Amino acid sequence: MKKTIKRMKKVTKQTYINWYKDMLFWRKFEDKLASVYIQQKVRGFLHLYNGQEAVLAGAIHAMDLSKDKMITAYRNHVQPIGMGEDPKRVMAELYGKVTGTSKGMGGSMHIFSKKHGFYGGHGIVGGQIPLGAGIAFGDKYKGSDGVTLTCFGDGAARQGSLHETFNMAMLWKLPVVFIVENNGYAMGTSVERTANHTDIWKLGLGYEMPCGPVDGMNPIKVAEAVDEAIQRARRGEGPTFLEMKTYRYRGHSMSDAQHYRTKDEVAEYKKIDPITQILDVIKDKNYATQEEIEKINQEVKDMVKECEKFADESPYPEISQLHDVVYEQEDYPFIK
Repeated sequence: MKKTIKRMKKVTKQTYINWYKDMLFWRKFEDKLASVYIQQKVRGFLHLYNGQEAVLAGAIHAMDLSKDKMITAYRNHVQPIGMGEDPKRVMAELYGKVTGTSKGMGGSMHIFSKKHGFYGGHGIVGGQIPLGAGIAFGDKYKGSDGVTLTCFGDGAARQGSLHETFNMAMLWKLPVVFIVENNGYAMGTSVERTANHTDIWKLGLGYEMPCGPVDGMNPIKVAEAVDEAIQRARRGEGPTFLEMKTYRYRGHSMSDAQHYRTKDEVAEYKKIDPITQILDVIKDKNYATQEEIEKINQEVKDMVKECEKFADESPYPEISQLHDVVYEQEDYPFIK
C-alpha cells in the first residue's frame, strides 16, 4: 500500500511575518551572547549563526516537528529554539547554569533538546555526520517515517566520515537529508583552498545520491529543496545531499580576527541579508504596517532581555551534579 505523504505547509503572509520575527530573534539572541561573552558571562568557545538564519527558517518550515529531527555542529544555539525549545533555557546553558538544557554541563557547543528532536551540538568536526545517519537508521528500524536533517559546515565536508556515511546511507536507503551550510570558510580557510572544485554538492554524485545547490540566503528556496528531500526520504527512497550557499557575518568564533576576508566582502553579502530580504517582501506586499513591524522589533528586544535576566539569575550547578548526570545506572560497575 502506497504511503500518503503530507506536503509542505503553504508559504503565506503569516509565514513571512513569522520568519521575520524568528530570524530577527535568532540574530539578536546571538548578538546578546557576543555581548555577554565579552563580559565573561559566557566562556569557552562561542560560534554565532548571524547570516545563516534562512537555512534554519526554511528547513523548519519543511519539517514535521512531531517526528522529524535535526543534528548539527557547534554553531547550534538557535536551532533548538526554532524547533520549540525555550530560549531562556538555551541561554542559561551557555552561561553554564543549572536551568540550562543540559543543566549547564554542555555549554555553547553542546546544546541538546531530546523533547524537541534536536540532537546537538557537536564539537568534533564532522562527528555528527555518522550520528545523523544513525538516528535515521533508528527511525527506519522502528518503522517510523521521521526524517533526520544532518547539518555540517564546508570544512566538515572534507572529513572521511562523510564518505563512509554517504555510502552506508545510500546502501540502506536511510531517511536522512544531509545539509552542508557552505558559508565560504572552514574557520579561516576558503572553500577554494580545501578542494580542487568549489561545488561541494557534487560529492553526492559518486554515490548516485540526489544532490544539488540551494540559495541558502532565501528561506523559500531552502524550504522547497528541503521539502523535496524530506518527501523522498519518507517514500523510502533514501538520502539527499543539499549544499546551502550561505554566509556568516561574524567570525568563525569570538577569537577570530578575520584576516582572511575584507570588510568589503562582508558588506557585499549584507546586501542579501536574509532578514532584510524577508522584511522587504513584507513591506512591498503590505503584509504589515510600519507600526506592526516596530512592535515585532520591540517584542524581540524584550524576549532577549528576558533570556538574559533568566540566565543571570539562575544558579550554577552543585558540585555533586558531576556524579549525577554522567552514568544513569547507580551501581555502574566500571567506575569503582
